[in-house]
Amino acid sequence: METTVQPSVKDKIATEAFKLFCRRGIKGSSMDDIAQHLSMSKKTIYKWFSNKDEIVYWAINSYLSSVDADCERCKQEAPNAIEELFSIMKTTRQVFASIHPGIFFDLQKYHANAWQKWQEYKNHDFLHRIKDNLRRGISEGLFRQDLDVEVIARLRLAQIEVPFDEALFPRFQFELLHVQTASLEYFMLGIATLKGHKMINDYKQITEEE
Repeated sequence: METTVQPSVKDKIATEAFKLFCRRGIKGSSMDDIAQHLSMSKKTIYKWFSNKDEIVYWAINSYLSSVDADCERCKQEAPNAIEELFSIMKTTRQVFASIHPGIFFDLQKYHANAWQKWQEYKNHDFLHRIKDNLRRGISEGLFRQDLDVEVIARLRLAQIEVPFDEALFPRFQFELLHVQTASLEYFMLGIATLKGHKMINDYKQITEEE
């Protein structure tokens, strides 16, 4: 009989705090706000966390673990590299639909440890996944054989944070999810073979003239 592992109180606080950060931004979420969101006293929260900075770090760490698990599942279940990328975007759609654009700015300016955690994950784990996907797509004939995997992977990595730049994409003018989706599709079309282009169009149900 399969048993379900219940999240700890600490995990619950971190998970719910992350949802609040996505909605209101990190700077805009006080300890009082976190307690109210959880219907929990601040005393209980302080039993598990020394301060807000610690909550932010735990929340980001927990979220990145969840993202990595989702990426691995998408990789294992997707029949090809293109489906893998669309599947990853689909699983993160809910977060991107509601995430506060200033979250990266808040991390970098106010929470150095959490920002460092994100940088380490992005520049190691996520970069590794991008390169694996590129190599998979090349071997499947969906991505161009002449791609410089090391260069293209880092270009894709740089794209991830660009939609959060409010100087380029003001939140009142651009929907974050739409910008992220457009960025991914632009990237895929730039690296795809003719076979890959057809698969992307089929996925999007687009008929393109020769």
